[in-house]
Amino acid sequence: MFKDKILLITGGTGSFGSAVLDRFLQSDLKEIRIFSRDEKKQDDMRCKYQDSKIKFYLGDVRDYQSVLNAMRGVDYVFHAAALKQVPACEFYPLEAVKTNILGTENVLEAAINSNVQKLIALSTDKAVYPINAMGISKAMMEKIVVAKSRLSSSTVICATRYGNVMATRGSVIPLFVKQIYQGKPVSLTDPTMTRFMMTLDDAIDLVMYAFENGSSGDILVQKAPAATIETLIAAIKQLLDKPDHPVNVIGTRHGEKRYEALLSREEMVSAEDMGDYYRIPPDLRDLNYGKYIEQGDPKISDATDYNSENTDQLGVEEMKLMLKQLPFIQEVLAGSYSEPEQ
Repeated sequence: MFKDKILLITGGTGSFGSAVLDRFLQSDLKEIRIFSRDEKKQDDMRCKYQDSKIKFYLGDVRDYQSVLNAMRGVDYVFHAAALKQVPACEFYPLEAVKTNILGTENVLEAAINSNVQKLIALSTDKAVYPINAMGISKAMMEKIVVAKSRLSSSTVICATRYGNVMATRGSVIPLFVKQIYQGKPVSLTDPTMTRFMMTLDDAIDLVMYAFENGSSGDILVQKAPAATIETLIAAIKQLLDKPDHPVNVIGTRHGEKRYEALLSREEMVSAEDMGDYYRIPPDLRDLNYGKYIEQGDPKISDATDYNSENTDQLGVEEMKLMLKQLPFIQEVLAGSYSEPEQ
């Protein structure tokens, strides 16, 4: 489906966008467009790849015209541009609105007006029962995806929803490794706190699955195992041969949940089990309010959400095997680790 086509990746210089680029470079796409606002990261990527198939577009999803300029002639879009740091969005919630909500509206509108064939938007488990600004903005992004999908007859618009993608920007794994190398106690929030665990390869597999199988308005979710933060830290300490390294329990931070959900109980009622994935079909009811007020669904009362407490739980040995798949951990174990710049 990608032969001689043009793909646009918004936020293409981020950790997730870069991983998508690596996978799609192996395809027979004619051109891959990287759209982002960071000139330095674009230059770094240009020097790294030196591939004529990659074209760089400087702009911001908040600016509709810059998005439209990059969108012309595009066949497929992967929308990864977002503010994703929970603390930053807590302090500057309006910035999350501008990028994650209004920016998504710009990307979808430009895609529809440019007759893009298919667009996949990236969401997060924090959009389910959101308690922080980042999750709320991503939940609204999903609503925009579904709403736009109803209005678009030619552009297929759907979303993918992920749990914790290990060792990406802002994740705790690089932080834990840094603390161990610096001889500082590892910061543990709550030993019983659980998180879904996914590798970047798992996440990219979901992107590919969505491009090949997603219908307009779908939210596609990949099933994933989970682990407690205590298990994750124990696995990292053992891999680094520091099993007795001290741990400092600091308590739950602002905006954090004890566990995350990938599907709400309301979504589980309508979700279609696709084997390794769940498909959440769009709610296609119209503005006839009677359908919302007078018609209920007794199955919702008996449903349970799909969360990091009731999914498969990883033990320390299983967690170590998963960590060894990460390029970051492979570099650390090979002795090529260097502390990130401040």
